[in-house]
Amino acid sequence: MFRHVVLFRVRDDVTDPDLSAAIDELRAVGKAPGVTAWTIEMSLDTRKGRIVVEDGSFVDRSAFETWRAGHAHQRVAGRMAGLADWWVGDWETEPGRANVDTETG
Repeated sequence: MFRHVVLFRVRDDVTDPDLSAAIDELRAVGKAPGVTAWTIEMSLDTRKGRIVVEDGSFVDRSAFETWRAGHAHQRVAGRMAGLADWWVGDWETEPGRANVDTETG
């Protein structure tokens, strides 16, 4: 499984209608082959401004790379570049693998 998480810090001058349209477009790009889970939400914590959270899972890295190179992703990335700065976290994991160290010692 391949995980892809993005935090978009929306610029202060972006209007609510522009942000809503961008969120709709972000939600739509998750409806693609190879995507196994896709969530787009506004962060409930607004202390550092408006943050859009993108949380996606893909069958594997190849599916992610195909999705990222696609027209829909390129289009929404261009839109978001005009509205926000962002931070990306990508990693591969085994399905069902716990990410918590259970050793005590």
